Amino acid sequence: MLRVAAINFLNPAPLMWDFEHPPLAAALAERYTLHYTQPSLCADELLANRADLGLIPIASLTPDLAIVPGCAIASLDHVRSILLLIKQPHALETVRTVAADTASRSSLAYAEILFRKFSANDPAFLPASADPIAMLQQADAAILIGDPALLALEARDAIERSVGPCLWLDLAHEWRTRTGLPWVAAVWAVRPEALAPSSMTSDSLTHDLEQSRDHGLAHIDSLVEQWTPRIPIPSETIRHYLTRNIHYTLDPDCIRAIQLFRQYAAEVESLPPLPALRFL
Repeated sequence: MLRVAAINFLNPAPLMWDFEHPPLAAALAERYTLHYTQPSLCADELLANRADLGLIPIASLTPDLAIVPGCAIASLDHVRSILLLIKQPHALETVRTVAADTASRSSLAYAEILFRKFSANDPAFLPASADPIAMLQQADAAILIGDPALLALEARDAIERSVGPCLWLDLAHEWRTRTGLPWVAAVWAVRPEALAPSSMTSDSLTHDLEQSRDHGLAHIDSLVEQWTPRIPIPSETIRHYLTRNIHYTLDPDCIRAIQLFRQYAAEVESLPPLPALRFL
């Protein structure tokens, strides 16, 4: 069985549909064993041989891991779930400290590219838990990812009453504006040597993951119903997020975006160089 490191956030929910719902969950459970972890830990588990397949941030790709074609967590413009909050009167060029939710390495690297490459600024990043008010009380800016970012948008007025007016920047939109390419957060990656012992082929793995995504996107109403009690945001916001904010296909533009992201991240010394993307 392939050991799968997955993420229990809203945005991967369509990708996980078949693994979590009948009629295919039982059959998949004979080939895959799942456990849930933070995005930043999925790649660590793959590289430490504690998992074989993981939904990992593109910042965590290494030459030892192969991208499974087909699926991605990306955005074609505004993503909503990756926010950079900047306390006024600061701007990108004047921020000196950034409190950062460290749950996603890719989001941190995108922020470092935005500051260092596009704004000629090099602020200090301070690890912090995902509490926007506490973050902005200790730093000029804050990075929120995933569900905490979605919640912050719903609580915008309360946050600004506590810390004052802020610039609310969507990192996906900032990337798109400056590069013309999609923003890509994560891809399925595998240790290729793990396939042979499982008697699974690359085609069958790709098929399972793409089919699960397609079935998830065909059941958006069910996902909205399931997630509305789990996260205190309006159901229509959840629907819009899953259908309009997130792009789930690893198309050629997304591949070019990953390549450019890794190039820029190496240039600003945020990530080590990755000579080429490796695909299964």
